[in-house]
Amino acid sequence: MNLLVDNGRHPKALLALENGMYFFGRSAGAEGEIFGEIVFNTSMVGYQEIISDPSYAGQIVTLTYPQIGNYGINEKDMQGDPLHLAGLVVHDMCYTPSNWQSVESLPNFLEQRGVVAIEDVDTRALTIAIREGGAMRAAISTTDLDPESLVARVKASPSIAEHNYVADVSTSDRYVVPAGGAAGEKPLRVVAYDCGEKKGIAKRLSAAGCEVTVVPWDTPAEKVLEMDPDGVFFSNGPGDPVSVPPVVDAVRACLGKLPVFGICLGNQVISMAAGAQIEKLPYGHHGGNEPVMNLLTGKVEITAQNHNYGPVFSSFGPLVPELSGGVSEHPADEDLRFWSRAHVAPVVTTKEYGRVRLTHVNLNDGTPEGIQFLDIPAFSMQYHPEAKPGPNDSTYAFSAFAKLMRGEDDYLAIDVREGRRF
Repeated sequence: MNLLVDNGRHPKALLALENGMYFFGRSAGAEGEIFGEIVFNTSMVGYQEIISDPSYAGQIVTLTYPQIGNYGINEKDMQGDPLHLAGLVVHDMCYTPSNWQSVESLPNFLEQRGVVAIEDVDTRALTIAIREGGAMRAAISTTDLDPESLVARVKASPSIAEHNYVADVSTSDRYVVPAGGAAGEKPLRVVAYDCGEKKGIAKRLSAAGCEVTVVPWDTPAEKVLEMDPDGVFFSNGPGDPVSVPPVVDAVRACLGKLPVFGICLGNQVISMAAGAQIEKLPYGHHGGNEPVMNLLTGKVEITAQNHNYGPVFSSFGPLVPELSGGVSEHPADEDLRFWSRAHVAPVVTTKEYGRVRLTHVNLNDGTPEGIQFLDIPAFSMQYHPEAKPGPNDSTYAFSAFAKLMRGEDDYLAIDVREGRRF
């Protein structure tokens, strides 16, 4: 913990965690006080896409890369507006950015949009605390600089699971993103449930030849089915998926009737609709450097991720031995990297929707990163193939959805290099 003397430019600020830790620093955004769940993101670039990602609603984001704001803020990389994250923690904030696209500095951008931020924090120590203690409640304040007081108030604050943040970040009105893709090609019509959808996702769907009609998170499935789309997409979003039962109901109404694709929260609600349990990860996956193996191709993708929750693969149902390398029981003493080592994409049987295959596995912690329904047209991924920010290894997912809507087989067995030029 460091106690800093204000240099006259920015007021003092205090970051307090529910485990009793606290860090003094300086305000690097709007003055005031905010409470939320603290997480860390390991991306080295892309801070604008991170802070504008609606999935961070209710969360205080710690950026592990030490110098933030060097290239300023531009007009094209916003993933959502207004900003929904609770607050931002950095080690060293840049106030004089240098980049030909920059229109303003990051701290000015945060101040104008009312986002409370703190700098001069030992983000290494903070990240270790989150890794060891898990994502926890926290607060940033420029008004209450008494550590004992602020820690006590953090402990009394509500958890992120107590609020439906999806309702806060979803669009309130339907809108259409025109199709891109090859000239003369008939566009595929997709309805996208906006649970906090990043703008980059609609752009990727458009580039794959889809006309995307974006609808609010609580749109009844009957209205969507009346539109007679070629497919339905369920987006990323913030918070606990248990807080959005209407979205799970919409998934159930669509599965088996037309092609379905989901990303992040979309993966979680699709998994819940299929009967799987959802678990909260100790500190989640937040960053642009997560290795994931596509079990169908054996290729490893470096992926962008942002989630604290994920499905439990064994809870989908029992294994089908003849489609799972002869394995009849879920390995009890090993995580899902068992399947990546075996080069097998295991298949289970669900109660309502038939067979589900595990298609992607996180190679850092062995958690599930993708599933594919074998008896109905549907698949989903836990990570962010639109890569805003992040590597482009997984952009083939949007081509895969287009292939699924066109009825093509082996739509997910795509080389990771395909689709990178979208």
